[in-house]
Amino acid sequence: MPIDAVVFDIGRVLIEWEPERFYDSRIGETRRRQLFEEVPLHAVNLEIDRGAPFQASVYALADQHPQWSEEIRWWHDCWLQMVQREIPHSLRLMQALQAKGLPVFALSNFGAETFEIACAAYPFLRGFDHTCVSAHLKCIKPEPEIYAILERGTGAAPDRLLFTDDRPENIEAARIRGWQTHLFTAPAAFAARLVQEGLLTEQEAA
Repeated sequence: MPIDAVVFDIGRVLIEWEPERFYDSRIGETRRRQLFEEVPLHAVNLEIDRGAPFQASVYALADQHPQWSEEIRWWHDCWLQMVQREIPHSLRLMQALQAKGLPVFALSNFGAETFEIACAAYPFLRGFDHTCVSAHLKCIKPEPEIYAILERGTGAAPDRLLFTDDRPENIEAARIRGWQTHLFTAPAAFAARLVQEGLLTEQEAA
């Protein structure tokens, strides 16, 4: 089936998202593992992705775990240090697709405030032809509604979308809707898929 648009996840596909690495650098792997076992940082982050306020949510969690309060507040205060760089090859692929006139959409679990921080640091995130951010929509992947919102907003036929994401459950939810999918593991593998689909030449995908 021909592909009319490519849909990118953002974190760990176009930009790094490595909170564990950040905490390892601050407190060491052993204490980081203890922190993440005792404190539901990722669960609270999902609520932020669903639209909960960023600072208030993180600071409330810190108040609930006073023995880790400083470390928990880092999730807010040092957030950009967990997103330290773009993924250059992925960005080149996004830009190469757009240069050939193929629409590129974003479908990402992201907080409202953190998305603005990320866009300020990485302006290319404002360059999608259509952007679906979970906090703006009050639903998250892999819930079916967020995929339906993108379909309605773009008018794209599900079977003519190619979606890449690093989480298998998000890929599976898209596949169930009839989207074409690629589980993202590394930019080179996705580049090969784009070449295989005839969307880019090998030179354009390099």
